[in-house]
Amino acid sequence: MLNTRSQALQQRSELEIASELSTAKLEVRSLSKSFNLQTGSMTVLEDINLQLFPREFVCLVGASGCGKSTLLNIVAGLTPPSSGSVLVDGHKVTGPGSDRGMVFQNYTLYPWLTVSQNIAFGLNLRKMPKAEQRDRINYYLDVVGLTQFAKSYPKQLSGGMKQRVAIARALANEPAVLLMDEPFGALDAQTKEQMQQFLLELWEQTHVTVLMITHDVEEAIFLSQRVYVMSARPGRMKLEIPVGLPEHRDLDMKLSSEFVAIKRQILHSLRE
Repeated sequence: MLNTRSQALQQRSELEIASELSTAKLEVRSLSKSFNLQTGSMTVLEDINLQLFPREFVCLVGASGCGKSTLLNIVAGLTPPSSGSVLVDGHKVTGPGSDRGMVFQNYTLYPWLTVSQNIAFGLNLRKMPKAEQRDRINYYLDVVGLTQFAKSYPKQLSGGMKQRVAIARALANEPAVLLMDEPFGALDAQTKEQMQQFLLELWEQTHVTVLMITHDVEEAIFLSQRVYVMSARPGRMKLEIPVGLPEHRDLDMKLSSEFVAIKRQILHSLRE
């Protein structure tokens, strides 16, 4: 009897987990965006639909000017859509919120604050108790490998280290979705690859849900489980490509035939 009940509880728990993972964490529905210019209206995004599920890492790729950053700003609540909607955990996005963390290309760290103080910025705004703040700051300093730089200032850090701080600051708020806008675009090639490996290992550790935009096709394939390809302006979702690579990846995987085949498919779509 006890074993039967235990099995039933375990099964119910597994079903609940399966249900949770099958429910969209982030959903964009029929979203369009136009800007009014002196010369008339310009449509940047048209009928965008996409979904992210819990623990997924999804990348958006597309040509410059296709509206990738505009879409991410709308998801972040920084820009209103002209039509359509964005939902996080089933709730409509009406502005910025702690359920979405944002990481930009240019770090956006406060130069007058230390690494720890930068990570604590959002926690202070939420008036989190100091003891809880310390625990969370120390945890994410360890996660991003910057414990020994806790009292350093941004000017004392390399570009890759600054971006680690920006990622730690976003994660410290424990958002439902982490949004990343070309986070490694300003880094040199070697540092960029190191940061890609770091981000993948961080995702494996935290399993935060990530939506990232990039113009780097290899980066998109290496990091994500799915890639959305956007058309040129007005931006539309042109193609959705599953990335059937093992969850644990290293940089040598970029040379594999499976990786190259996915890259060829995406590049072909971008050229059409």
